[in-house]
Amino acid sequence: MKLAVIGDEIAQDIEVVADVAAGAGARGVEVRSVADRAPGMLTRPELQRIRNALDAKELEVAGYAPPAFKCPLPITDEECALVADELAGFMEQAAVLGAPHVRIFTFWREGEPDPVRAARAAARVLSEVRSEIPLVVETGTRTNTPTMRHVLAFLEELSFPGLGILWDPGNTVFSGWDPAPFPEDYAAGGTLIRHVHVKDPDGMNGYVRIGSGDLPWPAILRRLAEDGYAGYLSLETHWRIGRVLSALERDSPWGDAFSRDGQAASVECLGILRTMLDQTSRVEPPS
Repeated sequence: MKLAVIGDEIAQDIEVVADVAAGAGARGVEVRSVADRAPGMLTRPELQRIRNALDAKELEVAGYAPPAFKCPLPITDEECALVADELAGFMEQAAVLGAPHVRIFTFWREGEPDPVRAARAAARVLSEVRSEIPLVVETGTRTNTPTMRHVLAFLEELSFPGLGILWDPGNTVFSGWDPAPFPEDYAAGGTLIRHVHVKDPDGMNGYVRIGSGDLPWPAILRRLAEDGYAGYLSLETHWRIGRVLSALERDSPWGDAFSRDGQAASVECLGILRTMLDQTSRVEPPS
């Protein structure tokens, strides 16, 4: 397993992000917003600067996390075409970054999750996009896949080759759909899990310091190690010392307002997560 952090959870200055990540022993940085610019606004020179700043600290791009499919479910051909164009742009940006994947969602839901309907809309969109970079679909709080079982229903209906899962158990808890997504929810995803977001919810109230919330992260890390998971554990702190992120900041996590007060909280959580990983590496695998 490799430790990473979503950069804008630390700061909007990519050099600061790189310094903090390298100092914490992280192997990579997952890119979202930089320089107070949402992912879709980043230009080729800005993306190259991000890559150069990470290269200078011998850090990898752990993933690209734009808000792909984080929108109302498209109905018309015109709406599907707009979503497809946006995704194509995100994939071009990911190629400049050298990202291993692009994160996608499953559209905002109204009421009950409907992963089958979301998959049918996603199929229309993906039919218009040439997929040269792997995609990973996230368990998203307000989307049509808040839990692993919803993601699996989405994948079964979509039947899109190579599509993996970005498992975010914090989103699952915070969504209210499953207060304990480990071990059953994790086990259902199995080898389809390509990337893991790490944050710790306090029920549906907000997020807290890693190790202080509802998720048994030491047990989760042990299970990942036992199962041979070799991907990234990407800290998505979502906790701030002295303030709580608003619903808007959680839904649109980018820019200066979102990153404010994030550095101290993220440094603390990276240290805790690093210790958990070190302890996990000292545990003998079961015979």
